[in-house]
Amino acid sequence: MTSALSAVDVIRVKRDGGELTDEQIDWVVDAYNAGAVAEEQMAALAMAILLNGMTARETGRWTRAIVRSGERLDLTEVDRPTVDKHSTGGVGDKITLPLAPLVATCGAAVPQLSGRGLGHTGGTLDKLESIPGWRARLTTAEIVAQLNSVGAVVCAPTEGLAPADRKLYALRDVTGTVESIPLIAGSIMGKKVAEGADGLVLDVKVGSGAFMKNEDRARELAATLVSIGESHGMAVSALLTDMSTPLGATVGNALEVAEAVDVLRGGGPADVVELTVALATEMLRLAGIDPTGATDPAAVLSSGAAYETWCRMIRAQGGDPEAPLPTAAHTRTVTAAEDGVLTAVDAYQVGMAAWRLGAGRARKEDAVRFGAGVRLLARPGDRVRRGDPLFELSTDTPEAFPGAVAELASAVRTGETAVEAHPLVLDVVRGG
Repeated sequence: MTSALSAVDVIRVKRDGGELTDEQIDWVVDAYNAGAVAEEQMAALAMAILLNGMTARETGRWTRAIVRSGERLDLTEVDRPTVDKHSTGGVGDKITLPLAPLVATCGAAVPQLSGRGLGHTGGTLDKLESIPGWRARLTTAEIVAQLNSVGAVVCAPTEGLAPADRKLYALRDVTGTVESIPLIAGSIMGKKVAEGADGLVLDVKVGSGAFMKNEDRARELAATLVSIGESHGMAVSALLTDMSTPLGATVGNALEVAEAVDVLRGGGPADVVELTVALATEMLRLAGIDPTGATDPAAVLSSGAAYETWCRMIRAQGGDPEAPLPTAAHTRTVTAAEDGVLTAVDAYQVGMAAWRLGAGRARKEDAVRFGAGVRLLARPGDRVRRGDPLFELSTDTPEAFPGAVAELASAVRTGETAVEAHPLVLDVVRGG
């Protein structure tokens, strides 16, 4: 049957600042997923959406069309309340690694379908694949079984989940349309609604190392995501969190896994612990679990009890949690150029340095170097003298050192006195 709709007509409506009908949105997403709308046509529509925006109704319908493009994960056989977390991406953002087993230890089930890194931000699957034997691909049956036996699973999305988004995500990345809030919201919530969890906490990053540099734009995105989730019957809230400085003391896949394990054993950097506990508390609230007493996430984390859940989670996916993690063949220390107090360590520049060392990828098909990355030896507020160590760089390709060192030279600022620190959690956005 030939449709009365055409891609050109849909593009023209949005190009001219009009509002797409439900029928137009459903048709163009379905037709693009089926190959009936050409890549260049969808690229033109994506650019028109970037420039002219979408109403809340359009964004919600776009998300619904993405969900309908594939299967939905059936979690009805999971014997605990299900709640997930999504981060918009940052530098040193290893929070999923301690968070999923922590929330599971407190009584909820966490179906965390994650992705890989691209550019200066890391990917959760890349970090976990540095663990010998660990596998990212699971069937739906395996996901449900692991949620019942362990309480947490971190894995790649199943092949049938929101396939239209996979095509759109790749297209947006190469057409300069990544920044569109309606398209970001549709991408995130299309996958999360299809994932089937009862609740979702969003970690919307703000700052130089985040996708959203501006707090007002981040707040708009958070409100949009929460509204879409609620319209699909999910319990949703969003934390706006600072990403001007890298999270923790490490940036790089195996380095971040080791740091996450320290946190799970009751130690680790204070900022990683703080954000893990804040997100866990919100997730438990959405799951209907009282985050006090025996299920107080701060107490559970400091006790080391969540580490046992981590080990079970890793073993369930073929990994060896006790195996040595990969290390890079070469290291170099970067030192302070002058005396003073560190007033800033720019997250974006540190992320770019780690990327240059091999911790990230320029294209989706590129391999990452698991041992590559940056260790922060000083933090904002620390007083340093010329020659004091600031960073330790790790790589298997020593020719990458000059580029990484150049990135870090512009990452650090010093002054006579410390500047007031940003709060890590800037705000919480909840629905009506």
